[in-house]
Amino acid sequence: MNVRRRLQLGAILVVVAGLLVLGITLATRSTNKASAPQTSAPKGIITFAEAPQTPPNYIFPYVGFANFSVSTLNQFQMLMFRPMYWFGLGTSPAYVPSLSLANSPVWTNGNKTLTIKMKGWKFADGQTVDAQSVMFFLNLYKADPKAYAGYVPGYGIPDQVTSATGSGNTVVMNFNKPINENWLLYNYLSEITPFPNSWDITAPGKTSTCATGAFGTKSTDAACKAVEKYLDAQSSKISTYTDAMWQSGVDGPWKLKSMDTLGNVTFVPNTKYSGPQKAQVAMVKEVPFASAAAELNALRAGSIDLGYVDTTQITSPAPGIGEAGPNIPALAGKYNLKSGLSWAYNYDPINFSKTNPLQAVFNQLYFRQALQMGTDQKGIIQKIFKGYGIPTWSPVPYGAPASISKPVTNPYPFSLSKAKSLLTSHGWAIQGGVMTCVKPGTNASSCGSGVKAGTKLNLTLEYVSGAPAVTDTVNAEVSDWKSIGINTTTSTNTFNNVISGCGQSGTQPWEICTWGAGWIYAPDYYPSGEELLYTGAGSNNGSYSNSKMDTLIRATFQGNSTLTAYAQYAAEQVPVLYQPTQTPVGEVIKTLKGAPSALVPSVLQNFMPEYLHF
Repeated sequence: MNVRRRLQLGAILVVVAGLLVLGITLATRSTNKASAPQTSAPKGIITFAEAPQTPPNYIFPYVGFANFSVSTLNQFQMLMFRPMYWFGLGTSPAYVPSLSLANSPVWTNGNKTLTIKMKGWKFADGQTVDAQSVMFFLNLYKADPKAYAGYVPGYGIPDQVTSATGSGNTVVMNFNKPINENWLLYNYLSEITPFPNSWDITAPGKTSTCATGAFGTKSTDAACKAVEKYLDAQSSKISTYTDAMWQSGVDGPWKLKSMDTLGNVTFVPNTKYSGPQKAQVAMVKEVPFASAAAELNALRAGSIDLGYVDTTQITSPAPGIGEAGPNIPALAGKYNLKSGLSWAYNYDPINFSKTNPLQAVFNQLYFRQALQMGTDQKGIIQKIFKGYGIPTWSPVPYGAPASISKPVTNPYPFSLSKAKSLLTSHGWAIQGGVMTCVKPGTNASSCGSGVKAGTKLNLTLEYVSGAPAVTDTVNAEVSDWKSIGINTTTSTNTFNNVISGCGQSGTQPWEICTWGAGWIYAPDYYPSGEELLYTGAGSNNGSYSNSKMDTLIRATFQGNSTLTAYAQYAAEQVPVLYQPTQTPVGEVIKTLKGAPSALVPSVLQNFMPEYLHF
């Protein structure tokens, strides 16, 4: 899973299909054929617009929540450093064996033993992507699991792994109990990125034993933590990204040629890529923008090949969900407007930790219900998103088939009168224009545990700058909340700063934040919720904790349960403030070619320019 931000184009997906039924259906395999490799030398330059103030900012593919974003992973790292198992090609987000670094996993011993056979592809420096490359990642994960945003205490990798060994091209892992094989493939094996031996260092020329050490031993853990400390420090220095050390680990179709602190990124083909689809253009440039307005000017000038439009700039509404309407007249001559779906949902995190000055208030379910009732999703979609959006009230993405989850009922439709009534019936009254607790206590008609008399509903909300649709959404919601006595002070920041601040619920005093686009289920593709809402999970950035929620989440991957019960409970409990999910909207220059599915927004937001050419 990772933090989603706006449109990602130039990748391969448009329609969400059923992913898997845990314990019942085998992993879906893509039937889409890759484009035929180009025999002539790559030529042409593809220019890709980064979302406003959203440059990639971290190169080491062992990422904490603060950097766990589409712009850093799907748009940047994964062009160079391929995960062991690839998902997403054609019209499905399914597992793609042909693009994976390993053969399909094999289970034995009653699903307690897993054997992985690597294909023997090569890193750019000639080293084989082998079992030791995988053990490097596994040893690091075992040594410092909390540093990775995908970590879930007690479950999956590494906590359920009792032993792991690697030799030649073969990795063997043993688990403490029978494992649901598809859940592990889609949500854990999908996260593993093999590392080269050239990264197993603690300083230039000073080698270590993180890659070669025995899994789970004190000496290996110590070695890995020292290596992680060095690589993390290097990853904070963008000037090092094109160094031989980082580029030696490239096993994807692209190598980094240049990058600056503004986010100007240039890729060139990796001529040693072992995969089936080679680059068809000579260069890919990712270009940063300070605002959607600045990017629109670049589109008008024709200097961007793959771009986006803020929905406030669109002049005609979408004809249907995932469908593109008429393009902006000024762009229609040069670009095709594209839309699609996204395997994602949108939400604003809520800080449930002690650093939230209003922690006791947010702990009250009735208050979160009132906030949700005061969020006019349909109005936002119609007026701000111009129809390019989907009402959202649970973590299960739109389009999930019944085999994953049955439809979830919206428990709190928009109603300002009901939202206000919820507050007044729980001991609040408007004083000086602000809802104030006048009846403290814990009975059904009081403010609730820990809420003191005189507490006022003066909230703070930080949101991402540079995107008019986000600004208009926040302003609309703040206005509606104010009408029922909830005052909200807003502030803006860059995308990277917003997710960094929101990712520190235990140390930063925030209440609500929004980066504007929610969560994409990648690189954890089954939306079972353990990384977002399970107690102590790596991406549970609001420190939400609910024992019943934990039980329902465990049921989604420990047996054959669908996500229905979990999804409905998550809708009712409002662990986050659900927001309308925008459907991707982007511009593709008419001279760019590729399979039809390569010229639409990606449902997984993978950027795969190797499938495009002029």
